[in-house]
Amino acid sequence: MPIPEDVTGDEIDKDVRQELMSLPKTLAEDVARNLVMVARLIDEDPEEAYAYSRIALRLASRVAAVREAAGFAAYATQKYSEALAEFRAARRMTGSVELWPVMADCERGLGRPEKALAMAGEPEVQKLDKAGQVEMRLVAAGARRDMGQIDAAIVTLQSSELASHSVQPWTARLRYAYADALLEVGREDEAREWFGKALEADKDGSTDASDRLAELDGVEFVDVLDEEADTSGTARTAEADDETGSAPEGRDEQDGPAAGPAAN
Repeated sequence: MPIPEDVTGDEIDKDVRQELMSLPKTLAEDVARNLVMVARLIDEDPEEAYAYSRIALRLASRVAAVREAAGFAAYATQKYSEALAEFRAARRMTGSVELWPVMADCERGLGRPEKALAMAGEPEVQKLDKAGQVEMRLVAAGARRDMGQIDAAIVTLQSSELASHSVQPWTARLRYAYADALLEVGREDEAREWFGKALEADKDGSTDASDRLAELDGVEFVDVLDEEADTSGTARTAEADDETGSAPEGRDEQDGPAAGPAAN
């Protein structure tokens, strides 16, 4: 697959670059450039990112960073079985537990919430940093909801991190998940409050908390372009009626001008 000329491979994280130093120089550069494309595209075009990750994997399957990138690309395209296999491989290579929450979420994606919930109680969780533990809490709450245990999901999300006024990278998502769970059990006033708190913490637009708040308040969004098109169409019809001298009320659609290409 083509890679833009401005992508040199130097853009990758220094730790990943260090891993790639075990490869011949030219091969390392090729792998790095493909990994850069994965990172660039994974949010906006996950299928393309996945394609680049497969190239990197074919070139350097024994590099943990490559297996991890391939896992995230597969995860982004909902290929959960493949993602889980790649994450497990990366974990075997590094011994790190940081992928534990996303591995558990893959189990959810495969329809095995009980397995995800079991993973939330494993010793590996205690080895995670604060961000990882919050991610694990989110996954566990999601697994509870998958199993129809919505009240348990709410309790799972109740934590010191949720109560904290400090805003961290995960704060908006945690508050949003809590608001969404509250809304599911009909606690609308509390849900509105927590969607508001999620919005306050959501500096990079990682949630649609503003839309959910508007929905709760009964606000309807109108597509301005569609509205202008409708107005324009009405104006053109009125002009045509003036020219022909008649526009009976309640006329059938076939009495109007033909729509679409056939009218051109």
